[in-house]
Order: sequence, then structure tokens, then C-alpha cells
Amino acid sequence: MPDHRHIRIPVLGRAAPPIGSEFVSLEAASGIVLLLAAIVALVWANVDTTGYTSWWSHELTIGSGDLAITESLVHWVNDALMTIFFFVVGLEIKRELVTGELRERSRAALPAVAALGGMVVPALIYVAVNVGAGGTKGWAIPMATDIAFAVGVLAILGARVPSSLKIFLLTLAIVDDIGAIVVIALFYSKGVEPLWLGAGVLVMLAVITMSRLNVDHPSAYLLPGALLWFCFYQGGIEPTLAGVALGLITPALPRRGVPVLERLELGLHPVSSFVIIPLFALANAGVILTGDAISEAVASRVTIGIVAGLVVGKFVGILGASALAVRFRIGRLPDDISLRHIAGVATLGGIGFTVSLFITDLAFRGTQFSDAKIGVLAASALAAIVGMTGLSAVLRRERSAAGEPT
Repeated sequence: MPDHRHIRIPVLGRAAPPIGSEFVSLEAASGIVLLLAAIVALVWANVDTTGYTSWWSHELTIGSGDLAITESLVHWVNDALMTIFFFVVGLEIKRELVTGELRERSRAALPAVAALGGMVVPALIYVAVNVGAGGTKGWAIPMATDIAFAVGVLAILGARVPSSLKIFLLTLAIVDDIGAIVVIALFYSKGVEPLWLGAGVLVMLAVITMSRLNVDHPSAYLLPGALLWFCFYQGGIEPTLAGVALGLITPALPRRGVPVLERLELGLHPVSSFVIIPLFALANAGVILTGDAISEAVASRVTIGIVAGLVVGKFVGILGASALAVRFRIGRLPDDISLRHIAGVATLGGIGFTVSLFITDLAFRGTQFSDAKIGVLAASALAAIVGMTGLSAVLRRERSAAGEPT
């Protein structure tokens, strides 16, 4: 991954020192904030259940007349604010495709194949558990990896983690994001309205034209971005995908000496990581953990499928695909890591928090919704603990074999 200027984060920057580029530093620090937000949501939901539910159920209307949109606060977070998160994801994907790891086939092949295995196997396991039980609509929930939490775990392990392993995880997560975006677009959008889809295409063409005319100030794209979101929303397309679309058509190379993509990413990545994602966690991670709720979740095939998919499926899929890619020379392991390292990262891939919860909101309502959220939280916690323990043991064994202090 190319070097970038480091963004200094007061307090957090000292508590969670950088372990690579500023992208990694931001993700490591945001993982801590995300964890705190999730804990607050859980405590709030279980101490003041009525207050938590009532607050996020408040309705907010934006616009007037036929153009007015009325949604609950939780859906404004999920459908509107998360568009910025997906815009940043789109920018990251564009950067990696043009100037980063995904530009070079030889370096991208292994993590790309690993990511594919880490999406297919969890989905198959989930479907196998839920076939005939009415919960198959959540098949994509265990496909996702939360990059902030996964990188946060690597940050805890510190400088012992080889830099090539960090790059492997980041590249895998970017490919994983691409897969999640495609799945959301194809399988979790509502019935598409052709007229609104056509209007959205026209807006995107207008944005591309503005870019070609060297319109490089971000504020010039606020109105087209809002229009694209509105077209997607009205057209039955998951509206957050408007952010991805805008990110992907942002020029990755400087225009008239102005690094548009880099400037947008540097400005929005901290907002996404430290404001939007924690708000998303606060609005969505508040699961009621009563004895009855836990008992129902433990017996639910939805919960079992998610836990099995994230904890077992991600491990088997990522490690198995990596081993096959190396065996058949599709990809090559960097010199300083082995399949034992990949096994640790494969387990961390089971931390599916943010996008898994996002897909849960698209897939379920009622009891299955609660069961799915409990499954995501339980699986993510288990994957983090097992992955950190296993990878730490591998690193400690290697340092001991090399005669270095552990």
C-alpha cells in the first residue's frame, strides 16, 4: 500500500500508535471508539429499554410536499449518514484499484482469492443451517469483515505483526467490501423504478462531466450527491450505494495538481470513522439481552448460522482459499508470513460487526432481527478473542524460535 501523510489524532493517536499508513492508524483508533459505542448501546438498551427504543424510533421529516421523506432516526442513520461511510469505502476501493495493492495482479491475487473464499463459505454454511427454516434471507450477513475492529486487534498486537500481514488484511477487507457492495446492490435493493434509475444515471453522468471539466472543489458535488441519493431512495435502490457510486467515479489521479480523491479521503475518513460509524453502532448494537432473548437466540437457526458462518466459515474460507491459491500458484505468500499467519487473520475475518449489522437491518424484522444482531455480536466477539489469541501465539513462537525476547 502506498505511503500517505499521517493524520495525527489527539489522545487517540497516543493511546493507539500508528502501525502503518494513516489509513491503518485511523482504522485502529476507530476500532476502539466503535467498541465503546457498541458497549454504550448495549448498556443503554438493557438499562433503559423503553428510552433506547423510543429515541431511535423518533420520526424525522426532511423536505416538504411530495419531496418530503419521513424516517425514524435509526433509518436516517442507516440510510443517510451511512452513505458517507460507503462514499469513503468507494474512495478507498478506487484508490486501491488505481494506485494501490489491487493495481498489481501479482500482489492482489492472494488476498483477493482469500476474500472470495471468505465470502462464499460463510454464506453456504448459513444457508445450510437455515434452509427450510425461513431465515435464508440473511445469507449475506456472515460474509462481511469489519476492517476497523480487525485492524484494531492487529494494533493491540503491535510491532510484532509483519507489515505484509497488515497489507494482506487491508487488501482482503477492501475486496470483501466490494463483494458486500455488489451483494447489497443485487439482492437487498427493493423493486427498481426505471424512471428514478434513469434519473440517477443522468446525475452520475453530470458528475463525471463536472470532473472532466476539472471542477475540483468538494462543495460543488454536494447537490449532485444529494440528488443521486434521492434518486436511489425513490427508485428502490439501497440509497447508501449512491455513496459508493460517487466514490468510484471520483478521479484517483490529481486534476490540475489537485489530489481530489486524497483530499476527500483525508477529510471524510475521520468523520466516517469517529462520528458516523460510532453513531451507527449506537443506533444498531442495542440488543436486549434478557434470559428469554438469549435462550431464543441460542435456539434460533438464524443465530447459529451467523455464528457458524463468521467464526467457522470465515476461517475455513479464507485459509482454505489462500492454501489453494498458493498450491496452484495463483498467488504467492510474502516472504515474512506463512499460512499460520493467514490462519490468524482468517479468524479475525469473522469480526463482521458494521456491514453485518447493516445487512441485518436490510434482511430482517421482528424476532429474527434480534436473533441476527445477537449472532453478529457474539460471533464478532468470539472471532476477535480467538483470532488475537491464536495470532499472538504464532508471533510469540516465531520470536522464541528466532531467539528474540517474547
